[in-house]
Amino acid sequence: MSTSKTLIELLFEKIEEYGKTNYELIKFKLLKSTALIVPSLISRLIIVLVIFCFTLILSIGIALFFGDLLGKLYYGFFIIAAFYLVIGIILHFFLFNWIKKPVADSIIKQILKQQ
Repeated sequence: MSTSKTLIELLFEKIEEYGKTNYELIKFKLLKSTALIVPSLISRLIIVLVIFCFTLILSIGIALFFGDLLGKLYYGFFIIAAFYLVIGIILHFFLFNWIKKPVADSIIKQILKQQ
């Protein structure tokens, strides 16, 4: 009777060890995925920030130029604002799925690539 009890205890110890090992493995896989995805997202965010600054300064310059041509400085800013409004509406209604799907696919590919 005591030998069967020790075998059951041994079995439970092995199951507990397996569970802990499996937990550690999942934790390390998640850490690896995070370590690969976060730098990629940060580098893309920096590129987007640089493009945003360029676009902002260019927009101010074009707005000042149009304002000078039209005689009132604020007319140029209204024209540029209307241009960005039209672009925003087009992106919202027509290109939302074209932007959302590739970004999601890119993240999924990065996760699956290293497995």
